[in-house]
Amino acid sequence: MGEKIIIKGGCVLSMDKSVGNHVVADVLVEDGRVSEVGPGIRARGAEQIDATDTIVMPGFVDTHRHAWKTLFRNLGGGGAGENPVGPAIYGPHYRPDDVYAATLLGLVAGVEAGITTIVDWSDIQVDPTYTEAVLSAHADSGARTTLVHATPSWVADGAGPHGRVPETAESGGPRTNVAFGPADPTVTALDHVAADFESARGRGLRIHAHVGKDPSDRGVVARMAERGLLGEDVTLVHCTNLDEADLDAIASTGSKVSLTPANEMAAGYGAPPLQAFIDRGIRPGLGVGDEVEAPGDLFAQMRSANAIQHATLFDLKLSGKAGIPNLLSTRDVIRWGTIDGATAVGLAGTTGSLTPGKQADIVVLRTDRPNISPVNDPIGAVVWGMDTSNIDWVMVGGDILVREGELTADVAHIRDLAGAAWQRVASSAGLLSTVGGDR
Repeated sequence: MGEKIIIKGGCVLSMDKSVGNHVVADVLVEDGRVSEVGPGIRARGAEQIDATDTIVMPGFVDTHRHAWKTLFRNLGGGGAGENPVGPAIYGPHYRPDDVYAATLLGLVAGVEAGITTIVDWSDIQVDPTYTEAVLSAHADSGARTTLVHATPSWVADGAGPHGRVPETAESGGPRTNVAFGPADPTVTALDHVAADFESARGRGLRIHAHVGKDPSDRGVVARMAERGLLGEDVTLVHCTNLDEADLDAIASTGSKVSLTPANEMAAGYGAPPLQAFIDRGIRPGLGVGDEVEAPGDLFAQMRSANAIQHATLFDLKLSGKAGIPNLLSTRDVIRWGTIDGATAVGLAGTTGSLTPGKQADIVVLRTDRPNISPVNDPIGAVVWGMDTSNIDWVMVGGDILVREGELTADVAHIRDLAGAAWQRVASSAGLLSTVGGDR
């Protein structure tokens, strides 16, 4: 902090209409914040980053991730129709230091993928020692984070996590805030859910709730609205199985939506009803979910969202329907991955765009790689063509976390911690013969 950095000569996508996009421009960072955006900026004494042949844009916002599950990434999708090793099998065997290692690995991997803000729905909060472990991992990652404090499904006793939500996020550092993951409203009496919401609001905490993962969930969101539970301080996650009343309730209450399209499709929740959200003016954020059955970057999520909506409309066209809506544009979906995502999790005043005064959460993407050149449309290139190999620089609050494609963190140490945690948890859970391949 306190340093001055100028990112010179890149194609700038600001995600702020008042700032605009620029074919060639500079971004000045002072004291950890975006200070100025435009061509020909002069900044004496600033560290200079040469952004020639790059796209400079706000870092991606991952609105929903279960970072503690990172130890068992890529385990799903074995072809049997369901994941044979679920969190209830390995989760009870985590100790706080295992949770720290897994969470840190997941967050740092997100940063390496150009994600500067991560909402970590941490349903591994067995007791306060686990919370402290997660908050420590958040602080050590360098990312901007939200810890959504939630109780594991295998220890929930119907009483919910009352009294165990931290009053502050001081041990997580200045870039971390705490939100509340209430009892699942799709399987829990609404009287109890209402008590959870009241507890969270009494502490000034944002609420993130899973809804709509199964067809039997339809109607629950509308009933929540009738009880006065929804509002702008609520982020509803997944939302793949909702009826018209549910969708109308979200729109009328100003509640926010987080979608994890690749994860939702792979996990069998179904395709998110993207057109229904668009029709109601609901602009969702995008997230990873968990890496057990989904990739850990926002490039994949943007492509999934675009493809789902396009496929839906093409199906309507093939069936002879009239009055088909417009296709989702890359301009829309890149906002879902940045400023709309920040809005969906209550951080639009802090991050999500290159707006002077906001935190300098920035990603610089290489355009000179064979996978993307020639760049005919910068926004289309980001959404349709890029992947993590295009990440060049990542900055959070003015701190450089990825420099010329390499993490500044001690990657070997993080991998060693995660490897030891994986070995211990998998052994304790009796999974060494099931997971790990040829280790």
